[in-house]
Amino acid sequence: MSATTSPTRPRRPMRALLGLAMATGLVVSAVVVGPAAQAADNPYERGPDPTDSSVEAARGPYATSSTNVSSLVVTGFGGGVIYYPTTTSDGTFGAVAISPGFTAYWSSLDWLGPRLASHGFVVFGIETNTTLDQPDSRGRQLLAALDYLVNRSSVRSRVDASRLAVAGHSMGGGGTLEAARTRPALKAAIPLAPWHTTKSWSSLQVPTLIIGGESDSVAAVATHSEPFYNSISAAPEKAYLELNNASHFFPQTSNTPMAKQMISWLKRFVDNDTRYSQFLCPGPGGSAIEEYRNTCPT
Repeated sequence: MSATTSPTRPRRPMRALLGLAMATGLVVSAVVVGPAAQAADNPYERGPDPTDSSVEAARGPYATSSTNVSSLVVTGFGGGVIYYPTTTSDGTFGAVAISPGFTAYWSSLDWLGPRLASHGFVVFGIETNTTLDQPDSRGRQLLAALDYLVNRSSVRSRVDASRLAVAGHSMGGGGTLEAARTRPALKAAIPLAPWHTTKSWSSLQVPTLIIGGESDSVAAVATHSEPFYNSISAAPEKAYLELNNASHFFPQTSNTPMAKQMISWLKRFVDNDTRYSQFLCPGPGGSAIEEYRNTCPT
């Protein structure tokens, strides 16, 4: 006779078990598993519990400000604009540096600055040394921008230097891959319609979200985003989002599906905030999404 049907082990009434637990103090250890305990486990968690509508909104819960950085006061890149949460009561924030693409300026992506910052990040939209800089140069410039941000910038006291990320469009996306491969201590990388002549990124160890456009005729996903994603084998997590009928220039106008995944990826891996895993695994759907692949963060 199995243990589950044995008449020799009568069940203890639930009321008696509860009384025993209360008498011995066991209830205390059972109930201290709420938001306070979770916050203690993750000191980087910022903002209220997310919902689809909150992550898709044009602005998050934080008020933001910005400051311009002249090329005359920096070394290794061309200056740019820093966006940051104005509050000083939530401690420091993770940060991301973002590079524009070939022939482009930061103004082509500047809608992203306040949008990401309003969710609790310091965002550095950089200008490159020249608009013709190649991906390897843009990768070095992204890292130089992060070094400036945490060591010399006017907002350095707001930045957690241990929680940094990179992103970029087109050749800036190729530069994002270069920066992530060069500096494995980065917490996240997000190449947008990335372009690069190197197709294998097997040594890249940073959690990487690649976002491509189905109709991209400049950096076709079949020869850029998809092989880049497939080659990444050393990163603990990776994801590939392909936007339905999107051209190479989809990052240059406000794009909610792209922003939602960027925010969720940064929250999950820069802030270690597992509340955002719900938006990454199983991932987005709907008419705006052509394809989504991931390794599902745990």
